[in-house]
Amino acid sequence: MLSEATIRIQPPDDRIWPEASDAFVATLEIQALSERAFTYLQAGYPVHFSGSAGTGKTTLALHVASKLGRPVTLIHGDDEFGTSDLLGSDHGYRKSKLVDNFIHSVLKTEEEMRTLWMDNRLTTACRNGDTLVYDEFTRSRPEANNALLSVLGERILNLPKLRQTGDGYLEVHPDFRAIFTSNPEEYAGVHKTQDALMDRLITISMGHFSRATEIAITVARAGITESDAAIIVDIVRELRDVGVNNHRPTIRACIAIARILSLKQARARWEDPIFPATCRDVLNTDTAKVTRSGESLMPQTIDEVVRKVCGPRLKRAGTRAGLVSSGQKE
Repeated sequence: MLSEATIRIQPPDDRIWPEASDAFVATLEIQALSERAFTYLQAGYPVHFSGSAGTGKTTLALHVASKLGRPVTLIHGDDEFGTSDLLGSDHGYRKSKLVDNFIHSVLKTEEEMRTLWMDNRLTTACRNGDTLVYDEFTRSRPEANNALLSVLGERILNLPKLRQTGDGYLEVHPDFRAIFTSNPEEYAGVHKTQDALMDRLITISMGHFSRATEIAITVARAGITESDAAIIVDIVRELRDVGVNNHRPTIRACIAIARILSLKQARARWEDPIFPATCRDVLNTDTAKVTRSGESLMPQTIDEVVRKVCGPRLKRAGTRAGLVSSGQKE
């Protein structure tokens, strides 16, 4: 969520060319992450961005990939994936028939039927030297990712014997690089991956960014004032400490609220009716699991936090101080 990725699709294939965007929020914090990942890739090691949803893993992966200057093969993890979804599989048949009637009294025919093999994205990336971005790879079953072991270790891709062209293996192009992203294992739909694969990756753990970075991202993505962005970010960060799930709300919620305010030309103020209503709708998630008598307390909690961050301040303390200084009694 650091910025909207700039992607150019190169016909006729489905490879993409990520391009560095001027809107990319490159704070010192993000630059440090980016430079570390880029250094590991230059040294030939695959990089793994690990962290909760909404921390900008995919955007950062595409940004780092753009710095390599190679086309990108993008794969999204899926529980239905099998090895063929990475390597390739048979897609139909080719039938040829030869009829020899050179001698009119003799008819000779020969028929041959062959399967048609179509390489899939991992095979194509290894052959062409693309940068593989495997987004949320732990959503694929571990056995589907076994082909990656030899690719990342021995730089050789083992191919099925059914493949008609070439040998049973493919030597990986020297420019091939790989970037992986994943969510924590406790997330729904995430598989525990094999230790052998994790041992081949350099893992960079990503959490929520600092307050200053989140404000900068919100301003860049929504075009609102820095003061309004700061209020939104402070509300979201306060709500992360509520309940049992401290991953949410994420920077995505900040951007959503900010964009709605920008659209309606509203302000991040308690007195502006659009703002608290938008906060209730965007931030009212049951993942916090804060309940009383079976009813969610999140709407009430959100109102309390919004009022605390940007609501009217009590003036009693200031009034009392003025009375004391003037010698009057309350």
